[in-house]
Amino acid sequence: MLTPAQIEQYRTDGLLVVPGLLDVFTLQRMKEALAQWLEQSRAVDAHTQVFDLENGHSAEEPRLRRIKQPHKHHPVFEEFIRSQPMVAVLRDLLGQGLRLQSSKLNLKSPRFGSPVEWHQDWAFYPHTNDDILAVGVMLDDTSLENGAMLVVPGSHTGPTYDHHADGRFCGAIDPATPGLNLDRAVPVTGKAGAVSFHHVRAVHGSAQNRSTMSRNFLLYEVCAADAFPLLGVADFDEFNSRLLSGEPTVVPRFRDVPVRMPLPPALNQGSIYENQASSGKRFFDIADDAALQAAST
Repeated sequence: MLTPAQIEQYRTDGLLVVPGLLDVFTLQRMKEALAQWLEQSRAVDAHTQVFDLENGHSAEEPRLRRIKQPHKHHPVFEEFIRSQPMVAVLRDLLGQGLRLQSSKLNLKSPRFGSPVEWHQDWAFYPHTNDDILAVGVMLDDTSLENGAMLVVPGSHTGPTYDHHADGRFCGAIDPATPGLNLDRAVPVTGKAGAVSFHHVRAVHGSAQNRSTMSRNFLLYEVCAADAFPLLGVADFDEFNSRLLSGEPTVVPRFRDVPVRMPLPPALNQGSIYENQASSGKRFFDIADDAALQAAST
């Protein structure tokens, strides 16, 4: 599915965008599922196993910021990550054996979609090797104005940064940390149906949606089948049930990569939004439009 130039771009930048990988029919099914979830969320007033709520959520004006593990709650999301085009691309980037780590659907409604502070996914779930990436599926046309994800190209080859505050994991990097090169960050943009792939160690984040258009972004984390989580495997049968291709193994592959464990656990448990609430040092909440523009050029 990928050209040698695309594969090399991913290796160099830790980032690749493939336009049109999500077909129109599947995109519509995903949007219909999201509309159903939005309607169902009117009945809740606190976070649930499915819904992560924005501040100000109400039955009259539902505000969701995340659907947790959508692939477990509607078949279209499981079908897409297991589809032949997706598996073909993932094999080009990670190898023949693949395993789904998790999924989430991050929602940025017009004018109030929450920002996500700078972080590396690797800080949340270090493994025995870093052949791991996040698949980002654009359910809407995505631009800097409606809160596109920003990625620092090449940062996946650098250090694993500290994601702690006051001695506890908080899921965010202090933006004043030397060497982050946030001025080099690029926005991950595209038309609805485009799919991005970013390396698990790539530094990334996103600002609030300041536009009148939604930015709904489906994310899957996918690992090489022989990458084992350093925090352990609680249920080996369930672990193997998430294989997308290849065979189960009890032989993890080790690679010498920098690791920081997400311990002690975050004070605020739940999604990344809850974890980052204790970070103390924010970037996107205080940045003005000029700073955001500078961080995307």
